[in-house]
Amino acid sequence: MESTLNEPSPRPDAPENPVEEFPEPTGELVQPIILLVDREEPCPEDEGIAVAALASVSALLANPRHPYWRPWAQGAFAKSVRRADAKMFAKVAEEFPDHALAQIGSARAMGFAPMQADSLPKRLAKLQVSGTTLPPGAPMDPTTVRIGLNDSLGMSTGKAAAQAAHALFAWVLEGKPEELDAWRAAGCRLSIERLDSRAFRKNARTAHGPVIHDAGRTEITPGSATAFVSVG
Repeated sequence: MESTLNEPSPRPDAPENPVEEFPEPTGELVQPIILLVDREEPCPEDEGIAVAALASVSALLANPRHPYWRPWAQGAFAKSVRRADAKMFAKVAEEFPDHALAQIGSARAMGFAPMQADSLPKRLAKLQVSGTTLPPGAPMDPTTVRIGLNDSLGMSTGKAAAQAAHALFAWVLEGKPEELDAWRAAGCRLSIERLDSRAFRKNARTAHGPVIHDAGRTEITPGSATAFVSVG
């Protein structure tokens, strides 16, 4: 499964973002991820989950100097996966050119640097979060870097996408640099592996990044183990 992301390499002499453009955050920071849910030909669910995770990381790789990454990562690591149909997806892409676009198969998603949760741009704030559902498809072909999902939790597409994004992002921040370099050099190929509760617990012991435990704000019990990254 081919994966692509727009990943401009920042120039060493690139200026820092102006302080006045990004004031000191006064509340919770959240990373918006916009998932394309086409009304006519929606992508398979696992591709959608994987591409949302890839878009999350793509936003960091495209703009690592954004001043909100550090305070966001030190906080709740909050992500908001919102859906848009093809027409709205195009409008968002045009209105917010600083997005990072990722594609896996027929799935597409945009990732952004963190924003203040209580003052999201109107266009983004209006996009729906709850109820995001994509049709099941065939299991994805396994890739070297995979996100293991705890399938026994019955997470919705949007919830699973956020948890997958947590896992991939944590691996990028805390995993071995040589593994990340190899993944990027190979084109950031990524797949989803659904595991029952027993297999999830077993495979989590050899995870290559942190095992994600949900805060329990929506859908599932607080502290539930949801996702992790495997490499190899």
